[in-house]
Amino acid sequence: MTPKIRTRFAPSPTGYLHIGGARTALFNWLFSRHYGGEFVLRIEDTDQQRSTDESTKAILDAMTWMGLAWDEGPYFQAQRVGIHREMVQKLIDEGKAYYCTCSPEELENKRKTALAEGRKPKYDGTCRNKGLKKSPGSVVRFRGTETGVTVVEDLVKGNIVFNNEELDDLIIERGDGYPTYNFAVVVDDAMMNITHVIRGDDHVNNTPRQILMYKALGFDVPKFAHVPMILGPDKARLSKRHGATSVMAYKEMGYLPEALVNYLVRLGWSHGDQEIFSTTELIELFDFSSVGKSPSVFNPEKLLWLNAHYIKGADPARLFEEMKTLWPPAADTSDADFTQKVISDLKPRVKTLVELAGSADFYFSDRIQYDTEAAGKFLVPEILPLLKEMAARIPDVDDFSKEGLEEFLKSFIAQRGIKFKAIAQPLRVALTGKTVSPGIDEVMATLGKNRVAQRIAAAAEYIETNG
Repeated sequence: MTPKIRTRFAPSPTGYLHIGGARTALFNWLFSRHYGGEFVLRIEDTDQQRSTDESTKAILDAMTWMGLAWDEGPYFQAQRVGIHREMVQKLIDEGKAYYCTCSPEELENKRKTALAEGRKPKYDGTCRNKGLKKSPGSVVRFRGTETGVTVVEDLVKGNIVFNNEELDDLIIERGDGYPTYNFAVVVDDAMMNITHVIRGDDHVNNTPRQILMYKALGFDVPKFAHVPMILGPDKARLSKRHGATSVMAYKEMGYLPEALVNYLVRLGWSHGDQEIFSTTELIELFDFSSVGKSPSVFNPEKLLWLNAHYIKGADPARLFEEMKTLWPPAADTSDADFTQKVISDLKPRVKTLVELAGSADFYFSDRIQYDTEAAGKFLVPEILPLLKEMAARIPDVDDFSKEGLEEFLKSFIAQRGIKFKAIAQPLRVALTGKTVSPGIDEVMATLGKNRVAQRIAAAAEYIETNG
């Protein structure tokens, strides 16, 4: 019977969840969901000096926001140190690991000598056969295999062959008694029955050493998939200088989680020419046969395009909830129905929720601030009679819907024998203070009869005072 597929995401809580880590988590999550398996979350917090509760919370918050629900965990690696030490002792007892007392200075000198002589700067095995006992500051090294090859059967890159003679006798327990990353991750993955280790390809060189440790401990070796890294637009490794790299920074900038998920999955995976995927589609289609071998280039404009697409199609009530922390202080969002109408007006015209909130100010203003240039061009004495007449007729409009207002405006310009453009921009400036906005009928319908009448009257008063 084939074992149930189990994947894991194992971030270190030394900072926020960045884009590369988020994509790794997403690939693990999709792969497990595609095959009806389980997705495990493990926090690798054995670096006690740099690990923080704040970072752990930030990682969990980011994964929750992205919808990457885990089936088990979070497990904390630091709470498993006792198990790791037992496994270290097992290897020592079986002659598969040994104590080493070489000082950092000695190791550095050995490294320099090897480089000067054109040799690979790996540990030279000084303590390998000394039979040393534990002593203050001593480390434990894994006794590697010095002959033959180790083959990494990679689901993305194909088979990668490593000569064992080139591999170090790796330190598996530091002088402070804590396991090193490469050892702890093997023990934890094996004991959590992880069947597929999916991670960034910066881990490829760790993999042959880890395979040898799996075998030495008597564990089954999982399958590996090393995903190519993400590059910035300049083809250098993605970093802070390329802009925001933290997942939650994108939330704060007004991105929707489904836009980020859709974008991240396309960094390295494809399904024909399709660009937009629902979560259901991604789960159904995702597999490593369609993951590329080359690095992917992060394109902020593509992400922005996707975000605009998802905002346009989102339910205003849902956006209202997403935007609660984004509205400017001047905005009164206590009237949810009104605010959702504002969102409906603006969402086809924006690329982020921050942009939406920022462009909504005129809806909530008690008194409109006119753009100086716009007022100078359109709020002029010639338009005064038209605005006054319109202000007088607004209270009698029975159907104040978008369609009803469209009919009212058609009737108004027909009766006055003018073209719509004669009144359009003056009316827009009167209602919004600027020359660019959603359709005038949309704005009027959302503002409501009283606000519209007041704003047109205020514009007429402005002309009388300043004209």
